[in-house]
Amino acid sequence: MNKTEADPTEIMDKETLTTESAETMEDQENYGEGDTVDAKPDRKGRFMLFGSKKKDGKLQEKEQSSESHYRIVSPTFQYKMSHQRVGKCIIINNKNFDEKTGMNVRNGTDRDAEELSKCFKNLGFEVFIYDDQTCRNMERLLKEVSEEDHSDSSCFACILLSHGEEGMIYGTDGAMPIKSMTSFFKGDMCKSLVGKPKLFFIQACRGSEFDDGVQTDSGPPNDTTDANPRHKIPVEADFLFAYSTVPGYYSWRNPGRGSWFVQALCNVLNEFGKQLEIMQILTRVNYMVATYFESWSEDPHFSEKKQIPCVVSMLTKELYFN
Repeated sequence: MNKTEADPTEIMDKETLTTESAETMEDQENYGEGDTVDAKPDRKGRFMLFGSKKKDGKLQEKEQSSESHYRIVSPTFQYKMSHQRVGKCIIINNKNFDEKTGMNVRNGTDRDAEELSKCFKNLGFEVFIYDDQTCRNMERLLKEVSEEDHSDSSCFACILLSHGEEGMIYGTDGAMPIKSMTSFFKGDMCKSLVGKPKLFFIQACRGSEFDDGVQTDSGPPNDTTDANPRHKIPVEADFLFAYSTVPGYYSWRNPGRGSWFVQALCNVLNEFGKQLEIMQILTRVNYMVATYFESWSEDPHFSEKKQIPCVVSMLTKELYFN
């Protein structure tokens, strides 16, 4: 677009900014910065507004009848969510990194952590946020949580916000395998979560590739127990990994509004978190990230890039937060 032309997206962004009194001064200062990625090197871009209409501060979908959410469900194929507690939600929010790592400050991640905390508290989780954790501290923290008694909990959730590479997540002092943290919750390691859903949401890059996107021809358009003791179940069962991007690719983050993936996840959870099944929720998140987000930069190498989240599920039943 010619520099002298008015960009309607920029106009909408500025108008939206002035109406969001909840944003901090830091958010407003960062808002003018471009999209960036959770990996080295940090990339600059320009943010494209997520969604087109707002009402009472929330993104709205087209009016849909309650029948559109109807689906046949059976208790046999649903996780039991009637324990005393929904469960713990651990958020590890890494923003600042040691100079030796070569990683930039992840501006916008505090916004992510704050919005995620609200969402998961609304779903009934007991939320704990840990900022700027080293690799050793992240490992120790999740090991200690896995050793707690979760007998009165229905599930467990963990959210990792950091820089990353494929299979790796960054602590403030360097990278470590994601599996070294998630393995503490396997069935043979964490007995009180056997047969219960263990959810991991990971906002981080998984490589250094860009998704250029492709032009389309049309526009966007009777067993209720947790585990049967008479049978074995796989130790890797009942995990769900929701990655912000697919293997090999960058994951985008806006310094003012937060990461694309978390923005979409929070919007869908706020709207449908207590109505839809978890895979329906994450499919909508995929759609929103794929449809409503695109990077913008004066450097054509970093402009008009897209992103698609990736869900890896070993869940054995349907999961509803109602």
